[in-house]
Amino acid sequence: MISLSKLLCGDSFYGDTLRYDSLSRTARAGAREDSGPVVVWNCTKACNLKCRHCYAEATGEPAPGELTTSEAKALVDDLASFRVPVLLLSGGEPLLRKDIFDLMAYAVNRNIRVVVSTNGTLIDPSTARKLRILGVSYVGVSLDGVDSAHDSFRGEKGAFLRALEGIHNCLNAGQKVGLRFTLSKDTLTQVPDILYLVEEEGIPRVCFYHLVYTGRGSRMAERDLSHEETREVMDLLIERVYRWRRKGKKIEMLTVDNHADGPYLYFHLKKEDPERAAYALELLRLNGGNRSGMAIGAIDWEGGVHPDQFTLHHTVGHIREEPFSRIWSEAKHPLLAGLRDRKPLLKGRCRQCFWLDICNGNCRARAEAATGDFWESDPACYLTEEEIKGRV
Repeated sequence: MISLSKLLCGDSFYGDTLRYDSLSRTARAGAREDSGPVVVWNCTKACNLKCRHCYAEATGEPAPGELTTSEAKALVDDLASFRVPVLLLSGGEPLLRKDIFDLMAYAVNRNIRVVVSTNGTLIDPSTARKLRILGVSYVGVSLDGVDSAHDSFRGEKGAFLRALEGIHNCLNAGQKVGLRFTLSKDTLTQVPDILYLVEEEGIPRVCFYHLVYTGRGSRMAERDLSHEETREVMDLLIERVYRWRRKGKKIEMLTVDNHADGPYLYFHLKKEDPERAAYALELLRLNGGNRSGMAIGAIDWEGGVHPDQFTLHHTVGHIREEPFSRIWSEAKHPLLAGLRDRKPLLKGRCRQCFWLDICNGNCRARAEAATGDFWESDPACYLTEEEIKGRV
């Protein structure tokens, strides 16, 4: 994640310590002895929507062999002992898992920060209050447009209104909530409407996700933004951060899954505010770019361990065979070991890039999907040849 608000304006927000603390520099080298990674747990494959870009290829029902409650609690115990800072519950739709509130409470009581990634349609007032009472740190609700645009992308009529109601219910309950929006040719025209919605509804956080070609999203590679479209939308987001700051609006904007955004922000600041540009560059170095297999990992509904949630097709271990903490610490799988020392393995533009220390090779799942080679260049990098040489 890259916080445009933090880098452009210097404001402080939830999550800054994970992204910009000095310990992040150590985390780039792999798992630390004193702490494990942020863990995304796709706790069920069941979902009530049919989203076009679903990386998990969710289904209407739970998958056979999903972790039982006792297995899930044993996992939480292991994560707590490993000092995992955040457990992000995803799916499918995590709120469809019958024991989800029990597991949330269990994790919170073990001093793990719990975050929920949801489509928002199941958050009624009672659920919103329960999430707050249980101590859930943050709820991210996916919206990919307004009204019928969102419904079409999510495959369910009425999904937008139910998700918006879920957001309202969280706000009314005092539960921290924000939006998640995936950029593609199908959603690009909706960006201004989403920005307006965030401001008008008083939503404190919005994350813009670059498309990753995996799961059902692998069939959408041709719907990704062109490099020029990406630059244009980044300019719009930058402008809106400044506008919100002038209006006194405390809204955090982030981008996710394309670390070329870091140098692009730096280029902007270098022209407009050189002093802040130097500050932003240091924060980007602390952030370390893509940290899949290093400071972020994923576990699927059956207990398979993966470098991140977009590499579910690469399993590096299984918690039914050995604890996550051991799988992660020992890094015996060559892919996991490779990600910990990836720079010699990267190819093409990524290997030659001046900004490798703040990008770290960008999204490997997207590179593999586009080229068949896990270590090839990420095709979504929109920096020009001059920019990757550091000459701008």
